Amino acid sequence: MPATVIHAQSQFHPGTVTLVGAGPGDPELLTIKAAKAIAAATVLLVDDLVSDGVLAHASPNARIVHVGKRGGCKSTPQAFIEKLMIMAAREGEVVVRLKGGDPFIFGRGGEEVEHLREAGIEVQVLNGITAGLAGLTSLGAPLTHRDHAHGVVFVTGHAKPGDSGTDWQQLAATARDAKLTLVIYMGVSSATQIQADLLTGLPASTPLAIVQHASLPQQRHAVCTLGTLTATLASEGLGSPSVIVVGDVVRGVAAVAFPSLQQHAA
Repeated sequence: MPATVIHAQSQFHPGTVTLVGAGPGDPELLTIKAAKAIAAATVLLVDDLVSDGVLAHASPNARIVHVGKRGGCKSTPQAFIEKLMIMAAREGEVVVRLKGGDPFIFGRGGEEVEHLREAGIEVQVLNGITAGLAGLTSLGAPLTHRDHAHGVVFVTGHAKPGDSGTDWQQLAATARDAKLTLVIYMGVSSATQIQADLLTGLPASTPLAIVQHASLPQQRHAVCTLGTLTATLASEGLGSPSVIVVGDVVRGVAAVAFPSLQQHAA
């Protein structure tokens, strides 16, 4: 059977910007429309967490600019990224801002859309699969379940400078009372404080999963309890980028992992 050829579509015009969610890493999780946008781009501004497999969809003539943003690492300033997008669009390029996961879930997509519109640049957004969903799905567990979770909260463990950040104690109480799953992004570096605060409202026995490099061949994960979160991070050597999922939806995975609490390769 011949390979499927994805043709660039006319909706990606010169002088426009498209924010594209590259998904959690596995290039086969891209949407068809995202692949079309990448193929149409003449300039791509690419985040660190975007895999080479995703970039394989780009035209060989496209200019690829890496604008890395990683917690704890040297990052390209957000203002500079926004300036690059505006300059390229005004030069008549077909610009794609390629972001890990989904642009509108902790991807600063909202900020970028606002700046582009203020500059008079036409912009559209193509969603991608976010790591919090892909990570737990890879373990065979849902984020919501009629018996175990009536909703899900996506929350960042990394506060903006000058911001007090999430009230984890209040969130723990709400998650307990409303039967919510907590999906914590960028929480590894603050795990000790997050764990202590969540324990004020949630039992130490609450099931928890940590998934590093969700969907990629090097994915690793550990299943434990809220009471053993920081100890498990240390013993299993799990770090960023990871998502931490807290709630009874993890119980099915935990039943397989307990009592060993061993880290498993995906």
